[in-house]
Amino acid sequence: MDSWDQAPAASALETLVTTTLAHEVYGRHAPAGGDDSTQPATPTPEPHDGLARSGLTLGPHGHPTPTPEPHDGPAQSAPTPEPPGHPAAAPEPHDGPPQSAPTPEPHDGPPQSAPTPDTDHPDRAHPTPDRAHPAPDAGRPDRAHPTPDQAHPAPDVGRPDQARPTPDALITTGGTEANQLAVLLAREAAAPGEPVHLFVGANAHHSLVRAAWLLGLPEPVVVPAPAGTLDPAALDEALTDVPGPKLVAATAGTTDAGLIDPLPEIADVTERHGARLHIDAAYGGGALFSPREAPKLHGLARAHTVALDLHKLGWQPVAAGILAVRDTTETTALGHQADYLNADDDTEAGLPDLLGRSLRTTRRPDVLKTAVTLKALGRTGLAALVDDVTALAHHLARLVDADPRFELYDTPTLTTVLFRPSDANDETVAAIRRGLLTEGRAVLGRARMDGRLYLKATLLNPHATPEDLTALLDLVEGHTPR
Repeated sequence: MDSWDQAPAASALETLVTTTLAHEVYGRHAPAGGDDSTQPATPTPEPHDGLARSGLTLGPHGHPTPTPEPHDGPAQSAPTPEPPGHPAAAPEPHDGPPQSAPTPEPHDGPPQSAPTPDTDHPDRAHPTPDRAHPAPDAGRPDRAHPTPDQAHPAPDVGRPDQARPTPDALITTGGTEANQLAVLLAREAAAPGEPVHLFVGANAHHSLVRAAWLLGLPEPVVVPAPAGTLDPAALDEALTDVPGPKLVAATAGTTDAGLIDPLPEIADVTERHGARLHIDAAYGGGALFSPREAPKLHGLARAHTVALDLHKLGWQPVAAGILAVRDTTETTALGHQADYLNADDDTEAGLPDLLGRSLRTTRRPDVLKTAVTLKALGRTGLAALVDDVTALAHHLARLVDADPRFELYDTPTLTTVLFRPSDANDETVAAIRRGLLTEGRAVLGRARMDGRLYLKATLLNPHATPEDLTALLDLVEGHTPR
């Protein structure tokens, strides 16, 4: 409703949440440009703006900043819901209804808002050894136990001789709208009359190509993505051949396989060519909450804009999208004045003006559920959920790899596992998926990698069990003609 944009409390809440999430991506100050620095940023004695007042508990990367609250009685432990009695299923990593067993929120009821998990839930603050360090994959020993530098990377601070901009974020309906806004901001940042050329990997989400079409930009340049990730050398060559302003879109969590592009190398190439960088982290961005998984996103803060969707690794019902921007001044391109919404005298009198914070006029209070989740769980609670579903994905991958009935595509990067029945052709794989779906037994995605069709299980249910995953494989085998 329009009145949401004009409610002072709502405006303050939206500002607090967007500032918090922008700091998750960029730190208190965004890098001014150039390569990542290995020196820590200048320490700030206070927590993120407004966090102490609000009770939101997200602190610097990998370091919870607890803000304990007084209680009239002993702290109440958050109830642990019973695991579902059916296998975890596979939602698509982008906009649309989740295709999994319905677990959009980490609790069966409304999020518990009282205790900060870091201080009042020691069972969540200190995961069990199995959750904290799941059994490593034999093929990827370098990722099983990150070094201290990997677990707590230094913030990306850029060159010290440049002014460091202040980051910001906008609420969107999901990854699609966040990507569209990122392309729009790139268009508006270019000189008048100079069309922006968009460069996307062959692995990019379809919404980026559609955004260029909607905004009247030239046909995007599609850069090869061998093995599912954008090739920096091919990007370098493509940027050399095209004059004028350029926008490069990388991906952190591809729709097909949950892969992450080589972000530092792509940022290096982009900066050498003076191009803008957008990173679609709608799926993978939630890994920032986990000290163990966050190093996979190193280089994220070098992007001008970053798309997030907390409908994925944030456990929010739709809509829960975010567009983080490296410099808050870039959002001025969205500014608009309508006397019946943001009259000058009302703004001068102190009424909030959120019209320039979105392309939409009538908006639901989508930020409210995100604020409640951040308040109830904090970074430690969210990190535990991220670690749980990542461990589940690795467990499923090990089950598939050890079972001669199935073929595993690769070790999962995030929470997506691609597999197919051994000796099955693509037509059989497609028929298995449709059969499980139409019979209401399981919802699996599909992905084509290296010219072959795979079943896709995207694990986002933190209450799924190893037994659920075994049952899922038995269902797939039961629908496979032998």
